[in-house]
Amino acid sequence: MSVFAVEYVYGAESAASRDECRPAHREWLNQLVSQGSVLASGPFVDNAGALLLFVADGEAQLNELLKQDPFAAAGVISAVKTTQWNPVIGVLAEHADR
Repeated sequence: MSVFAVEYVYGAESAASRDECRPAHREWLNQLVSQGSVLASGPFVDNAGALLLFVADGEAQLNELLKQDPFAAAGVISAVKTTQWNPVIGVLAEHADR
């Protein structure tokens, strides 16, 4: 299993749609936390995007998960950047690829 940092970018015009979809989006994320697939998630303070930390077998599995996000279905994500990450120090170090 690998850790992936996922950055969502939101367009300013999508604020109302995000507000409408947010409960379903957070419910989806909380289910993934319970399953061990999401380590952390939250919006940037400027509301221009969010950072999500996932655990997945690979990028293909991660991409399949991201397609299921209610925000993706609503079309409120302008851009997505995924980067495999190796957290070797700190509270997430137990998830490091060894």
